Amino acid sequence: MTTGRTTPAPRPTAGALRLVEASTTQPTSVDISDYARQMTAHCPYLAPSLQQGLTTWTVYRADGDAEAVQAELFHAGAQAAEWLRPLLNRPHGLLRCENIVLLGDVPGTRHRDLLAWPHWVLKNLYGPVGVMFGKFYAGEEEVTAAGHRIPAAPASFLPVRAAVRRRDPRFLSATPDLAAALAAADDDGRDVFEHIPTEWTEIRTWAQHLLPPAKPSPSSPARPASPPPSKS
Repeated sequence: MTTGRTTPAPRPTAGALRLVEASTTQPTSVDISDYARQMTAHCPYLAPSLQQGLTTWTVYRADGDAEAVQAELFHAGAQAAEWLRPLLNRPHGLLRCENIVLLGDVPGTRHRDLLAWPHWVLKNLYGPVGVMFGKFYAGEEEVTAAGHRIPAAPASFLPVRAAVRRRDPRFLSATPDLAAALAAADDDGRDVFEHIPTEWTEIRTWAQHLLPPAKPSPSSPARPASPPPSKS
């Protein structure tokens, strides 16, 4: 049984994400079925998960400024992870996947930028307890490390699922410390928020020290100001 908090921070930004559909296997606000079927060719766990109704989608629409939407995506991700944690050791726990879908626009900010910091923070908080976060952007076609094209997602979303310790660390080659933590992951019921700040802006500042060092160059000698790109 976990003791992690599902709402780790005060939420002055509540309302920046409007719930469109609560967790469902068949969302109607976005057509995800064809995309999910195509993705089974790239994820060996997805087909049995879909067949057993263990892949679910919670759909939100952005209704705030960029920082508030980021904060709410972080909260939604933490809630999904805490819901998932006690289920992972139950039958078929490894097949469970909750997807946080983002609809709508924030003027002047791409979905890529809205998802980047929440994804980075959540991945670092929950990787050591065996929960993996990914990110996909609407309309953007991905290419795997082996050079295979992944179909473009019909909507931007953060998948939340059990980490596969023998596979997932290789997706994190740009962040070796995180890859090592994921490979040795063990959920001992810890409160992952125990030693971090509570406000989103402070959490994001805290997470900056986890960024890998930037590759030195004459024009950009400093550490990057945003999370590194990642396919997971």
